[in-house]
Amino acid sequence: MTAATHPPSGPHPAAAPDGPAPAAVPDGPAPAAAPDGATRAGAIPGGPPAGTGAPGGTAGASGDDTETRRSVRSGVAGLIGAATSGLFGFLLAVVITRGYGTVGSGAFFAAIGVVTVATAVCTLGAETGLMWALPRRRLGARGDAARVLPVALLPPLLVAVAVAVGGVLAADALAPRLLGGSGVDGAALLTASFAAVPVVVAMTLLLAALRCARPIRAYVGVQFFLLPVARPVLVGAAALAGGGLLAGMTGWLVPAALALLACLTLVAGPLGVGRGAALRPAAGDWSAFWRFALPRAASAAIDAGNMWVGVLLTSVLAGPADAGVFGAVGRYILAGQLAMQGLRVAVSPQLSRLLGRGDRAAAAAVHRQLTTWGLVLSWPVYLLLAVFGLAFLQLFGPEFTAGATAMTVLALAMLVNTGVGNVQSLLLMGGRSGLHLAATLAGLLVTVSLGLWLIPAHGATGAALAWALGIATENVTAVVCARVVVGQPLVDAAMLRAGAATVAGVGAAAAVGVLAGGRGIGGLAVALGVLAAGCVGLLTLPRVRHRIRVTMVQVRGRQEAAPAATGRAPEESKGR
Repeated sequence: MTAATHPPSGPHPAAAPDGPAPAAVPDGPAPAAAPDGATRAGAIPGGPPAGTGAPGGTAGASGDDTETRRSVRSGVAGLIGAATSGLFGFLLAVVITRGYGTVGSGAFFAAIGVVTVATAVCTLGAETGLMWALPRRRLGARGDAARVLPVALLPPLLVAVAVAVGGVLAADALAPRLLGGSGVDGAALLTASFAAVPVVVAMTLLLAALRCARPIRAYVGVQFFLLPVARPVLVGAAALAGGGLLAGMTGWLVPAALALLACLTLVAGPLGVGRGAALRPAAGDWSAFWRFALPRAASAAIDAGNMWVGVLLTSVLAGPADAGVFGAVGRYILAGQLAMQGLRVAVSPQLSRLLGRGDRAAAAAVHRQLTTWGLVLSWPVYLLLAVFGLAFLQLFGPEFTAGATAMTVLALAMLVNTGVGNVQSLLLMGGRSGLHLAATLAGLLVTVSLGLWLIPAHGATGAALAWALGIATENVTAVVCARVVVGQPLVDAAMLRAGAATVAGVGAAAAVGVLAGGRGIGGLAVALGVLAAGCVGLLTLPRVRHRIRVTMVQVRGRQEAAPAATGRAPEESKGR
């Protein structure tokens, strides 16, 4: 393990838990720390010792292939979940904007922003800490993974309760500043929002534990199906029944409680909770965990709150109507990022394990592959949003079309964000949360300082310009830091070819759409038709069909090593 990837020291160094659990621990799934059946020495079967990287050797290439096949399976599951979440997230935005109008939706989005930012602050970075720590420990009743739970859960929950109490007491004073002019009972809306913060914090932390303790399909089921599907249903039911914003916000919050119960049920078994697993942390567990998590606490708040800071600033400096427009634009922008989010949560435990044992070449290979996937899936969305922002906003209602320029600005900025891939995950899973914090602070400084200057005069467009420059600043800083930490190339020829082909294909379709029907819904429909025809045409090419077959083989795991070679049945590692 090199200094560049060394995590905080503690009683369980990263190199130790790379092997499978001892035979005497039969009561849980195989430990997440070694899903490929690595030996006690941390070596890839048939490959070089951990830490050598061996990017150019045959054995190293074999290890990289094993890891990229594993990332394909996890990535596909994450993408399916992200697609579902994006669809229902868009439906939720339509329900809110159609049901409550610009002013009402501005207040609704501001309330969501309060919950989102407060949750990100109160988790103290512990959700990322769990994603980093649990893959390096043993699961089961005789494992040491359960000892992390009190360390990770108690401080954030205490902070969340304090914030909830303080927020409820201060709701009357905050409402005129955050929701003034919205014509709603702002105090009641903020009271409900703050009261729900401890529940949402607990749900967030247990979702991170669920991702590491169970195959990814369990996480996808809760995070990408239960939450996004239930929210538009309940919010829509409240709006149709004539309920006000408080009823709608309650419909948005209730699924978090359901997800919390689901996570409690799913996490207890694999961690051995209630079956004899030790829950008392060792002396070094606290320091090791929080040395990593605390720098992440600030960056997590910034990451989760970037858009919502813009919504709240716009609400205060330009009014609820502009905040509603900016919130509607932001829903599209965040929906386009779901592909990268799905890929990130799918492979973060894998990156933690690889970087923890010093296998930076395999980690970089996984990153490059998934960045290419994310680019091909995300860039078409953002290119279409940039060109046809007017058409997309017309779906929310004519009063939201004022955000078309803001949509174009943010969509172009997100090409940078998705083009560099999940470099933040490389920093965090490599134990370098301090560098990640530096990148996010740089982005926040640009966003807030420019927002204070631009929003009063330009409203939603000014907020979009400020956020766009903040996005670019954060990502350029993060990619430079990640390249230094990993010490391996983060860009390859396949990524460049994929980016050029995506821009050329989508750009041509968009040009046809604009010429045929303008930048409204008609032009968008033409562009989508041209893209669909192009995709069908690509499927006729033998090379494309061959690549799809190879990917499907990887997804089904047919090229996994035999059980005798890995020391356990391959089914236990599928979907991790």
